[in-house]
Amino acid sequence: MERKKVGIIFSGGPAPAANSVISSLTLSFLNENIPVVGFIKGFEFLEKFNRRDPLSLLPDYHYRLLGAEVTKIRHGSGIFIKTSRANPGKNIKSREDLKDERKARPLLNIIDALKYLNIEVLFTIGGDDTLKTANYLRLLGFPVIHIPKTIDNDYFGIAWTFGYWTAVDVYSKLLLNLRADAEATDAYYIVEIMGRKSGWLTYAAGIAGEAVMMLSTEDFQDEDFNVDDVAERIVEVILQREREHKLYGVVCVSEGLAEKLPLEFRPKKMDKHGNVIYGAAEIGKLLAERVALKYRDRTGKSKKIVGKQIGYETRSAPPISFDIVLGSMLGYGGYILYKRKMFGHMVSLTDNFDIKGIPFDELIDPETLLTKIRFVSKGSDFYNLKEALSYKPFE
Repeated sequence: MERKKVGIIFSGGPAPAANSVISSLTLSFLNENIPVVGFIKGFEFLEKFNRRDPLSLLPDYHYRLLGAEVTKIRHGSGIFIKTSRANPGKNIKSREDLKDERKARPLLNIIDALKYLNIEVLFTIGGDDTLKTANYLRLLGFPVIHIPKTIDNDYFGIAWTFGYWTAVDVYSKLLLNLRADAEATDAYYIVEIMGRKSGWLTYAAGIAGEAVMMLSTEDFQDEDFNVDDVAERIVEVILQREREHKLYGVVCVSEGLAEKLPLEFRPKKMDKHGNVIYGAAEIGKLLAERVALKYRDRTGKSKKIVGKQIGYETRSAPPISFDIVLGSMLGYGGYILYKRKMFGHMVSLTDNFDIKGIPFDELIDPETLLTKIRFVSKGSDFYNLKEALSYKPFE
């Protein structure tokens, strides 16, 4: 009888230290003589699996047996088994939809492919869409353990996600470069930072990169992001700094603010998997144009105000040591949850890096099946820190 295997999938955008997760998880099973299958490009091929088509699941093209080569990837950039944004659960809006064979077909194809390859349990590494897919597979009866991934660090149930602090480190260096350029040229840069829902990345990058202002969705909880009003606030900062003979600065804004724009400005462009591309709104450039116009209206002078996006530069950067250790712990944690038979759980860690499992039911709304998001709470110490380090005009 063929031996049981375990499968690993990485899905969604890249994150630094992804390979440390894959390496640690794989080696933990290889040490127990349990074969590990790495699926190439997330769910992209699995969701289209068809037993009648021998070309729909090919070794070394759609999947590969992982071996000792993973010992050499822990510090590496990119994703060893590649990734994609394929979202097989995008048509599922309720538990009833899981009973609809047409809507659930991509998920059923995945389960059929896993059984075809004699996979005992699937490890999913990814963000909120991947967690939702993992939960759908669980509800359909397949054992899944999830490892959280997002450089946005907005995952409910874990304090830090791997790759976050590497992204902050990369952002801070780039922001400091822009700050030096701004100082040399008497300019301002308005930099759009990644972060689809929360401000963890924008605030930390801005703090480390010495930004004069940091804005994210948490700053506009119950209101739209009014570009003109925010532009006026930035002009006030510029004018006050000029009175102090400071003619330069960097402002950080989160890409997720695009969702709070008035309808005519909100991004409508989607990728092939139906995900809204927030960067298409170019909120940094939009804001920079308004600031330049309002500055001219107020002073009668021109000012160099540059809108800039920084995003992909951070996702596959060489990981810092903290993220390598964190990623390795999470990968090892996946193995530990397997040994404890804690399927339908997400791997998490305590403050002391002890491993714990969080049930999917604590991470996902049972009615809507949507994942919970962890915001930077207004009034929290971290939020107050970014406020304390932001420049404020005198009253």
